[in-house]
Amino acid sequence: MSDGITTGDIHVAVEQRLGRIGQRATAARRSLVAVLAATGAPLTIPEILERDDALAQSSAYRNLTALEEAGAVRKVVIGDDHTRYELAEDLTGHHHHMVCGDCGAVADFRLADTAEAALDTALAHAASAVDFEIDNHSLDIVGTCSACA
Repeated sequence: MSDGITTGDIHVAVEQRLGRIGQRATAARRSLVAVLAATGAPLTIPEILERDDALAQSSAYRNLTALEEAGAVRKVVIGDDHTRYELAEDLTGHHHHMVCGDCGAVADFRLADTAEAALDTALAHAASAVDFEIDNHSLDIVGTCSACA
């Protein structure tokens, strides 16, 4: 993603984050990071396994949990049946999601800088009205993808 870091730097950053929590960057974890880095959208575990058939399902869950604890991976929960995983936004760049309410497909998108600034202003205004301090935001737009339409 354009305002994130390079794939090589992502692996270095993930290794450092894992080290901070006493974990190692194993081959399986590096593979998971590579799959997520190569994809422009959050993936379910079956989708991850389809992209790298050397990964075992049982270790994928465990390793994604470790990567999430290290702050390298973020869980994207959309509905009850569509838990997805993506690299942390500080590794890939700020983005939002378009979500199909029928099949659960997710596509990443970015707003133009002017639109992002307007969104930040609107959110800050809404937050101040209820005495809330925003750390960050993500926007999920739910609709119907072309395959389901």
